[in-house]
Order: sequence, then C-alpha cells, then structure tokens
Amino acid sequence: MSLQVEKLEKNMAKLTVEVPAEQFEAALKTSYNKNKNKFNIPGFRKGKAPQAMIEKMYGVGVFYEDAVDEAINASYPDAAKESGLEIVSRPEISIEQVEKGKSFIYVATVATKPEVTLGEYKGIEVEKAKPEVTDADVEAELKKVQEQNSRLVSVEDRAVADGDQTVIDFEGFVDGKAFEGGKAEDYTLVIGSHSFIDTFEDQLIGKNIGEDVEVNVTFPAEYHAAELAGKPATFKVKIKEIKMKELPELNDEFASEVSEFETLDAYKEDVKNKLAETKQAQATAENENNVVQKVVDNAQMDIPAPMVDEQVRNMIEDYARRLQSQGISFDQYLQFTGSTIEQLQEQMRPQAELRLRTRLVLEAVVAAEKIEPSDELVEAEIKKMSENYKMDAEQIKTIMGEAGMAQMKADMAVQEAVDFLVAEAKLV
Repeated sequence: MSLQVEKLEKNMAKLTVEVPAEQFEAALKTSYNKNKNKFNIPGFRKGKAPQAMIEKMYGVGVFYEDAVDEAINASYPDAAKESGLEIVSRPEISIEQVEKGKSFIYVATVATKPEVTLGEYKGIEVEKAKPEVTDADVEAELKKVQEQNSRLVSVEDRAVADGDQTVIDFEGFVDGKAFEGGKAEDYTLVIGSHSFIDTFEDQLIGKNIGEDVEVNVTFPAEYHAAELAGKPATFKVKIKEIKMKELPELNDEFASEVSEFETLDAYKEDVKNKLAETKQAQATAENENNVVQKVVDNAQMDIPAPMVDEQVRNMIEDYARRLQSQGISFDQYLQFTGSTIEQLQEQMRPQAELRLRTRLVLEAVVAAEKIEPSDELVEAEIKKMSENYKMDAEQIKTIMGEAGMAQMKADMAVQEAVDFLVAEAKLV
C-alpha cells in the first residue's frame, strides 16, 4: 500500500491510497468465493463455475463491489494511522481506479481535529450562583409529597374540572367517516395532561357523568398519520366516570406517615436541609458550567462539518439505545413524535457543536497546563469500576485494553481541567 496525504482547508484532508494489484486480486478472489453460489452457469454445478467463466458471462466487474469493500476495509485503518493525522470523522470514499490486473486507488476525505487557540482562561470572572431555599421551595416540595400520597375519589355531584381523572368512551370522525385508531372504550384521561390533541380535554370541562359530548378539534399539520394531518375532526364522547385527587392534610400525622419525624415542623426542617444540599449541588454545577462556557467563548477554533455530523450520529445512536432500554424502538419514537431523522439531526446540531467545542477547549487546557491524572487517581477509578461491576481490577484493565485506559485517563484529565478552571476563576 502507498499513501499520499493532502491537507485541505477547514481542517479537512485527502488520503490517496493505492492498493497493489496483487492485493486487489486477492480481494477479488475473496469476493468470488463469497458470491459464487449466486450464479447459474451452464455446464457447471451451482457454486462450481470458475471465476474467469463468471466474469466472462456477467462482465469483468461482477465481483468489484465486494472486492472494493474488502480492499478498503483492509487498507484504510493502516492508511489512517500512517497519515499521522488525528482523524475525527468517517471517511468519505471516492474510487479513482478499479481495474482487473491494476492497482486499486481510492481517495478518503476526512476531517481532522482542529487546533484550538485559547483566549483568557485563568482568573475568569463569573457571577456566583447563590443557593437559596425559600419558604415557597419548601411548600412546593411538601405539595409534591402530598400529590404522591393522594388518593382518587369518585365524584358524582359535579361536572368535570381541570385535573380530574375521567373514564370515557369516544369515537372520532373525519369528513363524517370513522377513522382507524380513533375509537376506544373505558379510556382513562386526565384533564389537563395534554395527552390528547388540540382542545379535546378543555371541551370536556363542565360536562357531567352520562353526558354525550361532541368535541371538535383539528389534527396538527405535522401529525404522524398523513391521512389525518391538518384535518378537522369530530369526536363523539361519553363521560362515564369522574375522579378527583384528594390530598392528605398537612399535619403531624402526615409527617409521621411519610417520614421518620413525628411532627410537621421537624419534617419541614428536614425537607429544608435536603433542599439546601440539592441547591448547593446545583449551584456548584452552575458555577462550573458558567466558568467553562466563558472559557469556551474566549477560544477560537474551526470545527469541520463532518466532525459535527459524526457527533450528531453518536448522539442519535445513544438516544436510540436509551429509548430501546425503555422498550421503545427508534422508528416508533419518530412515528409518535411525527419527526423525521433529518429533523432530529438538525435539532441536535447546536448541542453537538457545543459539546465538541467544550471538549476541544478543555483538552487544550489539559495540554497547556500539562494536566495528567496521578497513578493513585487512576487506580482509585479502576477500583471504583471494579466495585460497580463486581469484577477484579485486573479484569477491568484487560477488558478496557490500552485504548480504553487511554480514553479513561483523557476523560479524567478533562475533569481535572474543569476543576482547575473553577479553582482559578473569580466568582463574584
């Protein structure tokens, strides 16, 4: 393999890779062995026709596609390493020469890690976040616990009100015709949850049990079912049950039931202390974010678009995995939200770019300040991982490998850079 490297503008580079003819011939042979069973050649049993016979019948390029993939997959990692570039995107491949008996030549266009010019990063002045717990905060927390310990009671002497839980039958019609998925019986609907489209829930307020209600709504223009998108609809609704939340009274008995304290005053004091701890943690995180953001704003760099594309792709894959862990496929999510993959990518781009800018700046601070996690800290991190995964520390190191250990140390160094910046900052 031979390689030519050409640096382009905006942190892009072009790798021209030449794979010797004999190596490409080997890739063609691999492609032939992989695909030979797909061809029916007169006079030969299936899968037994010689490579030359198949090429004569179907054209010399019949095995090129898989051979090209084979040659690229075999040569690109070595080419990327040999280039000496810090490549931060998937290669965009273009074929320059593919011909039997000749060397195979392709071009891989890649994004490279941009250089960062740090601006002011020591002694950054930011407004200090002040953790403060108000009486309203305590009351809101108590209200939340009340809600968690509420019970539903049936209501028969009044009409539907906001916040009620109702049980309804409904059937929807568009242009006078019932549509698929628009009918349900004994459906539980919380008024004010906004789980139904448009003003559906609002139109049930003031209606009574046993009442037949005609609800008129319009489907959103971006609704996932194209045949309903943007269309007016009428729902025939029967209200069958009304239930309301009954909150427990805030008193000593309530405090003893929901906590270890016997009096409401003692419980309130505990709630206040815990809120203070939470607010302090939030303030610490806010101070940290504000300092880092100001350092990022002061820095200069030119992030190549493919690097952002790669970050977006990683974020979407991570989001899809989290959805899957909740039992929702990514396709289902797109259907439920009426979104497209392109729309999601566009929404994530600003966050992806911010993540990249932040990481690059922190790595630049690591380099400028020669920050390196100590062996003791690294071993402590390994120990923590071994305890979490209930594995031996040496097993963890083996599983992580050299690359994994290097990445862990880099992540630790970046966190130390954050701590350094905050320690150096002026919080006023």
